[in-house]
Amino acid sequence: MKTVFTLTWSLILLSGAACAKKPSQADVSADAKLATLGRIEVTAQLEEIRGDLINDPLYDYAHVMKYKVLQVHRGKVDQDTIYIGHYNPAEPRDSVADARVQQIGGNVRQFRVGDVHRLALEVPIDDHYMGGIINKYFGEVNDPIYWAVWTNRAAK
Repeated sequence: MKTVFTLTWSLILLSGAACAKKPSQADVSADAKLATLGRIEVTAQLEEIRGDLINDPLYDYAHVMKYKVLQVHRGKVDQDTIYIGHYNPAEPRDSVADARVQQIGGNVRQFRVGDVHRLALEVPIDDHYMGGIINKYFGEVNDPIYWAVWTNRAAK
């Protein structure tokens, strides 16, 4: 009898735990930094990374990547496709800030094509970052280059 009672309570507790609401990816993507940094906030899917990301601690740079805008949360974005420069993209966003670029971060650990990010942005990049920029779209695309201030994972 004791075994049946214990088994019954175990099943009840397990089913309750399974039904508990887990935070969605959208909940994980939103944080105070996204809402306060930058003039623009979007959810966008990373469509392309041209060229290799440099993983050299002696070289600071921004690498421009192509994104498809899924939703604009604040500010104004005129195109469905935008180009965003990420500072030292081989570094995880939570440790990328340094003496040169202090107000930058997020929870993205690695940039992968197809991932969806929620981003706080500034535009144009030249007004917010004075350093090396790897832009493999130069001469091909005349759209403004956005500066990624904060980058979090997001749901599709």
